[in-house]
Amino acid sequence: MRKILVVEDDYEIANAIKEYLTEKEYLVYWASTGKEGIEEFKRMELDLILVDIMMPEMDGFKLCKNIRLLSDIPIIILSAKVNELDKVKGLNLGADDYITKPFSLVELEARIQSHLRRYKRYIGIDDKSSLVEYRGGISLEKELKEIYVNGERINLTKKEFQLFMLMSSNPNRIFTKQEIYENIWGVVDIEGNNTVTVHIKSLREKLGEDVKNPKLIATVWGMGYKFIGERIK
Repeated sequence: MRKILVVEDDYEIANAIKEYLTEKEYLVYWASTGKEGIEEFKRMELDLILVDIMMPEMDGFKLCKNIRLLSDIPIIILSAKVNELDKVKGLNLGADDYITKPFSLVELEARIQSHLRRYKRYIGIDDKSSLVEYRGGISLEKELKEIYVNGERINLTKKEFQLFMLMSSNPNRIFTKQEIYENIWGVVDIEGNNTVTVHIKSLREKLGEDVKNPKLIATVWGMGYKFIGERIK
């Protein structure tokens, strides 16, 4: 059964979608805030996500952006916003479709089926190997969520592993501390927060990085950090 996450703060809308799609033999999960949405996405293996725009803690635009940094899973925005600029913004941030409210549940399911078919074809040709290796003796076992240094498994915290996955999935992309915090912790960063700095430092130490001559995570002064690891497999 296909797993769908509905991120919607309106209970009546979310419940109507859940009941209809459940009858169509989908497994449907519900998150009422953007923060819950990103947490559920990271916790489960999902097939598609339905996202509202106006939500507390993290809006749908930021949620789309954060999910897209980690996955190519289909995302459909459901919104009362009919402004063309909002549609363009959502699609530019990684959403695959944009449906305005009110909408037909029949049409919604048809679009879900369409995107699931396309995604199935895409992952059929994409490289989904579980093992990834980088120059310098670093290897990542994605399914087991484990990282090895010269064949020895290193003990990472959940946040440290998520940090590695975020950056390694987007090589050479510069991440600000704010972007990292919003993606990993699911809330807006506050001025003076050094949480990201502390976790970067800890991750580097466990990976055996030479800060002056990094092979995996480089500091871009005045901007943030980027992953520079050279993938060999």
